[in-house]
Amino acid sequence: MKSVNVLTAIFLLLANFAIAQEVVTVDSTGVVKGKAEDSIKVTTKKADSLKPFKRFKAEGVSSVVGEYVILDSDIDKGYLEMQQQGLDIKDITRCELVGKLMEDKLYAHHAKVDSVVVADAQINDQITQQMDYMISELGSEEKVVEYYRKDNMGQLRQELFEVNKTIALAQEMQRKIIEDVEVTPEEVREFFFSIPEEDRPVFGAEVEVAQIVIEPEITEKAKQDVINRLNEIRRDIVENGSSFATKAVLYSKDPGSSSKGGLYKGIKKNSPLAKEFIDTAFSLQEGEVSEPFETEFGFHILMIDKVKGQELDVRHILMVPDVSSATVDKARAKIDSVRTKVVNGELSFADAAMKYSDEKETRFSGGQLVNPVSSDTRFELTKMDPALSAQVYNLKANEISKVYSDRDRSGKTKFKFLTITRRYEEHTADFSKDYEKIKDLALKQKQVKTIEEWQNEKIDETYVKVNEDYEDCEFASNWLKK
Repeated sequence: MKSVNVLTAIFLLLANFAIAQEVVTVDSTGVVKGKAEDSIKVTTKKADSLKPFKRFKAEGVSSVVGEYVILDSDIDKGYLEMQQQGLDIKDITRCELVGKLMEDKLYAHHAKVDSVVVADAQINDQITQQMDYMISELGSEEKVVEYYRKDNMGQLRQELFEVNKTIALAQEMQRKIIEDVEVTPEEVREFFFSIPEEDRPVFGAEVEVAQIVIEPEITEKAKQDVINRLNEIRRDIVENGSSFATKAVLYSKDPGSSSKGGLYKGIKKNSPLAKEFIDTAFSLQEGEVSEPFETEFGFHILMIDKVKGQELDVRHILMVPDVSSATVDKARAKIDSVRTKVVNGELSFADAAMKYSDEKETRFSGGQLVNPVSSDTRFELTKMDPALSAQVYNLKANEISKVYSDRDRSGKTKFKFLTITRRYEEHTADFSKDYEKIKDLALKQKQVKTIEEWQNEKIDETYVKVNEDYEDCEFASNWLKK
């Protein structure tokens, strides 16, 4: 059974956001060794000491940072929590743990000083999700309370609230510290050419991919059948008081929400959902059920479960029109014909995409895919979606893949074929060819430096008291103010 994080301050030990304490290996030249995309030349700092010390009290104050007190028991709980998560703790010292906890408290303290606001509603939503997960793992609220040695769920919620609020303040403070950090082209150039040639990062093989997609046609009769079925379900809910959540479990084709009664929490007007979905949701009152409406995924009805200021909790039911075997066969024949024209040189891939592809997002760019992580057109082969990687891994530049079928989230079948428009073999970083990647590395380095400078400045002006049991630690930051 996976552990549920009650004292979630410790699980941030491995959080990506805590860039100032990222564990890396630094060689004698000052270049971080690790994944190519994370290679950064930095000013090296001493790691938190592994020096042992003679004693620790069973309970007591290990340190104070501003208004925050860190207890020895917080460190003990940190070890326990990591063990419950299956992490190896033998090389993690108490010095390292207390140093990380002090860093988090420093951010949170100055977030309050600078009037950084984190809404309680946001924290309460996180706690609800944590509670739901705990209960699903342990079986009941009573077992959760017993497992975490609390008197009741209210006590546990209060502890979770304090921990989550501190974490959220720390994260928001970190974000604000680096939000305006930018690098100029000259800084990028200086960063790159300051790295010795033999230590420059190596970037993995990358490809640029284009695709043509043909979808089986959905008849008007099939669409109307789904609309009629959704209207029946809606009438049963509105007129007979049937449970929307139960109907969603039974009938919705959305794998992301059907098991949860169709529930999506915290929907905002800028949430990354279909425009029709957002527009419909924000046109309804709490408890109101929509008429059927269409998105690219199929047909929906939705109900507003709760209004929370500018956010909504909604439930929805998604249904997808049936596609006959005849229309599937017709779509397959069509894409085979299009591929033949491209392979024979009758049409370029880009022209074929423009003329025939059913994918609106890519057809006007010649079928070119955009990497959702980097927002450019390059995909590192080892980090691609496995389904896509399997289709293109062995393709050469401009080679055309075979036709294959794919299913979207709602289960609709599509036919595709792909091409590699450009392939970049594994190579040592080149300033002109890899400028954007190098710029990202230079920006990360500058962000790290900005965080370090902020920490050093704030430690000097903040009340910090470290218990004598930790005075032999060699912290990465000047917590002892020597």
